[in-house]
Amino acid sequence: MTKKQVRIGNVILGGGHIAVQSMTTEKTSDVEKSVAQILRLEEAGCEIVRVAVLDEADARAISAVKQQIEIPLVADIHFSAKLAVLSAENGADKLRVNPGNIGGERELALVADCVRAHHIPVRVGANTGSIEPHFLAKYGRSAQALVLSALENVKIFEKHGIDDLVISVKASDVPLTVKAYELLAGQTDRPLHVGVTEAGTERTGIVKSSIGIGSLLLRGIGDTIRVSLTADPVKEVYAAHDILRACGLEKDYIEVVSCPTCGRCRYDCMGLAERVNERVRAVKKKGKIAVMGCVVNGPGEAKDADLGIAGGEQYCVIFRGGETERVPAEHAEEIFFARIEEFLKA
Repeated sequence: MTKKQVRIGNVILGGGHIAVQSMTTEKTSDVEKSVAQILRLEEAGCEIVRVAVLDEADARAISAVKQQIEIPLVADIHFSAKLAVLSAENGADKLRVNPGNIGGERELALVADCVRAHHIPVRVGANTGSIEPHFLAKYGRSAQALVLSALENVKIFEKHGIDDLVISVKASDVPLTVKAYELLAGQTDRPLHVGVTEAGTERTGIVKSSIGIGSLLLRGIGDTIRVSLTADPVKEVYAAHDILRACGLEKDYIEVVSCPTCGRCRYDCMGLAERVNERVRAVKKKGKIAVMGCVVNGPGEAKDADLGIAGGEQYCVIFRGGETERVPAEHAEEIFFARIEEFLKA
């Protein structure tokens, strides 16, 4: 079905581009720390940022934060329609409300009146901890209960004249999350915010998010993604871009390929691969760089790379465009990074 489009600041959801977002971990009312973290997120490639609004100080701080950042800001609201209204009045580009804990239709109507006046969208976010009681009683903590709960609250917003809506139905269980989004995608043309909630620490969270988000994106489901990690939110942004790249949905980047190494590897291939990846992570250019473990078959395995290196104990081979350059092992990294800079400027 044709997607409805929703504008969040200068970002459009539903137009085919998958927007990457994250959430700050600083107290929003600490403007200096919040802005510093958001600027780091912007540099990492975050396109939408969400901040927690726990009290009036947080809501009022939104105005000062927005003056110092470029990307759209979403106010995350639980339990209080009053804070939702105050956040919108202070310039939030979008509200995220959890209808299951906001206080019923009367409170949702207050939120609806506010966002209509300020011309901003709302994300209706349901998760397994906030399923409407009557759906929970009938269906339990299931994909069907999640979807019905979200759509019921979407109808309330529609009843009050709100059409700019984004929906999410998250769970910490990956199969349940995937099933819920599959059901939801078949019942609405509204943009979907996709993610696995409470995914865990960096390692397990990236694995769960990659499987859940990636499988949905490969089915064409999802318009914006957030990788939820108990870690520095910048790592969420890096992981999100990695998922998009693995799914073939982001083209202008430098792919770094590297072999798993074996006993033939006699130089710091693993460390070099990490350092190369850090250098090119944010580069907006299509290309491939290979960091291979040995000269036995490294150049052959990575022959489609734009630039590559294969190592040895005495020397390394740098290859580019069918030509090879043999360099002393002790100077190989320095020379290779010089060749990378040449490639990036070309």
